[in-house]
Amino acid sequence: MSTGKKSFFSVMKSYNKGFWVASVMELLERWAWYGLFAVLALYLTGSTDEGGLGFSHTEKGQIMGIVTAILYLLPLFTGVIADKIGYKLSLIIAYVLLISGYYVMGEVQSYSMVFIVFLWVAVGAAMFKPVASAMVTKNTDESNSTLGFGIFYMMVNIGGFIGPAFSSTLRTQFGWKIIFLQAAIVIAINLVILMLFYKETDREKNTESVSEAIKSSLVNIWEAVKDSRLSVLLIIMVGFWTMFNQLFYTLPTFIEDWVNTKALHDSIAQVSPWLASAMSGGGDSVNPEMLINLDAGSIILFQLIVSFFVLRMRHVSAMITGFIIAAIGIGITFYTGNGLYTILGIMIFAIGEMMTNPTFSSFIALISPKGKEALYMGTYFLPIFLGNFLTTFVSGNLYQAWSDKLTLLQVEMSNRGIAMPEITQEFTKNNYFASASEKLGMTENEMTQYIWDNYNPNSIWYVIVGIGVVTVLALIVYDRMVIRPKEAKIK
Repeated sequence: MSTGKKSFFSVMKSYNKGFWVASVMELLERWAWYGLFAVLALYLTGSTDEGGLGFSHTEKGQIMGIVTAILYLLPLFTGVIADKIGYKLSLIIAYVLLISGYYVMGEVQSYSMVFIVFLWVAVGAAMFKPVASAMVTKNTDESNSTLGFGIFYMMVNIGGFIGPAFSSTLRTQFGWKIIFLQAAIVIAINLVILMLFYKETDREKNTESVSEAIKSSLVNIWEAVKDSRLSVLLIIMVGFWTMFNQLFYTLPTFIEDWVNTKALHDSIAQVSPWLASAMSGGGDSVNPEMLINLDAGSIILFQLIVSFFVLRMRHVSAMITGFIIAAIGIGITFYTGNGLYTILGIMIFAIGEMMTNPTFSSFIALISPKGKEALYMGTYFLPIFLGNFLTTFVSGNLYQAWSDKLTLLQVEMSNRGIAMPEITQEFTKNNYFASASEKLGMTENEMTQYIWDNYNPNSIWYVIVGIGVVTVLALIVYDRMVIRPKEAKIK
């Protein structure tokens, strides 16, 4: 029976307990992950007198980029392991790793220890990631899987919205450590749900050992990427993910450095004091993560509407249009230090993301040879892995050299011959800003504007948007050379 012959409510009633357990666990896992990840760049580079770690942007880029890249590569192996040892045991291992990892990450302070413990968290997340999707697959059928995955991915965005919203208020009121405790507690709730409500059905018997299964998986991936039509598409998508990642890796610190969020708070308060308070976590300036959170909020509200319009477009046309819109949006956010334009840019970017992201999976299916759809879909994570790895250099080395407020101010003070102490635990980043402001005879806002006007830290937008433009042009060429000829043959 097709979904089209059933009413919406009858389809909703058809989902069993296993489906809802998987969906709720996905929501909570994303709550924990994004509750930390949305503020991680701020924590890593924040001034030590405010509880941050005071790392450089290069160090931040390495921690966030390399570890997250590894996270997206690991499901190639963890999915195979889960099939062998069972979903319930896999999730227990994942949750123990995540609970302990999130908690310990809030206790360590050196670069090497933060890197190692975040990698520990990433292994736990990689154990969870393929199992949650597989649980939905096993608990749906042809009649309800389309809506089922729609609900599942809605849970992703709800969790991705709630996490940063809670973190914004919690860190403002109680400091940074509560963020890590929040993540550990939310995953502990997942562990309770798993133990009480999930009963694993009989697994299919497989005589392959874990090493044989991993080898088979690698052989299958290699067989798929040998198809130049697929491998070229995956390379093109690396550009999208590199551009997309700037939202979480680079934009929070750009907002912290250059956007006058106190003025933005006051502007919002004139319209809605409640909204201004919510976006500032009860403080007097808007928290960067709440601006970033407009992306997830927009997806929750508008994804169905955007998807409805995308249905009328060719897959590749939707992706090209989405890329263009996303590039315009991300460009606006980095072009100006005006908070209202930051909001506008993020909202525009969200529309592009909504057009592109869901379409990519369908696009892979479109170019897959008949009978090899699952094989080709297994390559989905590869551009995400490479996109995160490349983001290491954009968000790290490039931002450090071109856009970091502290670095540019240090250059200015050196050029003027004004001696300043080194940053230490006793003389923090905030102390440096206050001392430089005093020696320059400017308020801190005037000093920020002076550095902006003379050093153009927003020039990083050329690189970020440039990546988007190259991606769009590559996809247009790909469409004309690969997709349109294929469509012509089908007709």
